[in-house]
Amino acid sequence: MSQGGSYHHGDLRAACLRAARELLEEDGSAGLSLRAVARRAGVSATAPYRHFTDREALVSAVAAQGYRELAADLAAAHPSPSTPEDLAAVAVVYVQFALDHPALFRAMFAEPCDPADTDRVAATAVISEYVSGIVRDAFPGADEADALATTVWALVHGLAFLHLDGKLDASSPEVVARQVRAAVHALFAVSPAMTQAAPAGQ
Repeated sequence: MSQGGSYHHGDLRAACLRAARELLEEDGSAGLSLRAVARRAGVSATAPYRHFTDREALVSAVAAQGYRELAADLAAAHPSPSTPEDLAAVAVVYVQFALDHPALFRAMFAEPCDPADTDRVAATAVISEYVSGIVRDAFPGADEADALATTVWALVHGLAFLHLDGKLDASSPEVVARQVRAAVHALFAVSPAMTQAAPAGQ
């Protein structure tokens, strides 16, 4: 389907998002523009503007897709994470997602987005609530649970970018998993509040 206007409602938006994802994978964010998306999707230069007011709106929509895919991967890592070890396993999946989709991950977290984009905000909230839920279950009764969840997310997110930027060894999934698990467990070990709140035997 191309410039003849034969897109059904919604097809154009989906085609533009597919094109944007392909461009991200091939050239990174530098090659991502509404004009480039139009060329890749085989539509007129103005067609993407029917769904995206500007580049930030397009990036926001791509980011929302990424957040949903990341949330699905995290949920698939463990059906009901409730221990520090479960949290470490989920952290490994988070970092591996970044390594498997580097351009998408950077678009999700390092590219300017529309902060008022409801789809993006909702998708981001799912990730935030997921992390908060794990922390509440893994460390029942811990003081400042929200701050603890932020700390855990910051650690895991930082690990993702350190691996992406070549500051940590990402030569194999096994090496990455070992480093991420070690970092997460080190955080538990140095935090008395976390250690005291953890279930017996963890």
